[in-house]
Amino acid sequence: MGKADRTKEFITQKTAPLFNQKGYAGTSLTDMTDATGLTKGSIYGNFEDKDDVALAAFDHNMNALIGQVRELQSTERSAMGKLKAFITVYRNGSQSAVLKDGCPIINTGTEADDTHSQLKEKTNAALARWHKSISAIIQQGKMQGEFKEDVSSIEFASLMIAMIEGGFTLSKISGDSSYLEQSLNQLEDLILVKLKG
Repeated sequence: MGKADRTKEFITQKTAPLFNQKGYAGTSLTDMTDATGLTKGSIYGNFEDKDDVALAAFDHNMNALIGQVRELQSTERSAMGKLKAFITVYRNGSQSAVLKDGCPIINTGTEADDTHSQLKEKTNAALARWHKSISAIIQQGKMQGEFKEDVSSIEFASLMIAMIEGGFTLSKISGDSSYLEQSLNQLEDLILVKLKG
């Protein structure tokens, strides 16, 4: 990796938490220069504009989140264990560098919905990948005889994401972690009842 690439990566790493916490509109150039210790010229010498930094920051946050899930899944052979990896990552969100300020999909998607088409596209693509991943794990579970054949993997994936993100968002808004705990507990029960049977 050359010096320019290293600098770009450094800027991305330092600004990614800012964009997840403050959002696109709330993150100023001063915030970025304070976080990186670099000048405006250094930042915009490596990125075209604030949009370019925000897009790189979102990718960085999503890669970090996916990395946490994959690390847990790498030790699991069962489809059940792979599904529960998602639950574990979100259950431990307050200790996660990327989730402690909220889920980047919800944080970015909510703000960008009507204001930033490129960020909206990125969040939609991330959501679609997550949905596809859960659906594939459920299909794997069916093939391995872990899960019931009559369960719709697409519908269950949608329900699972809604329960995780809903509980996580309510806990973040209220400052009350019980919303997330209750949602994840119910999801674990649902996996046992609806998928395992």
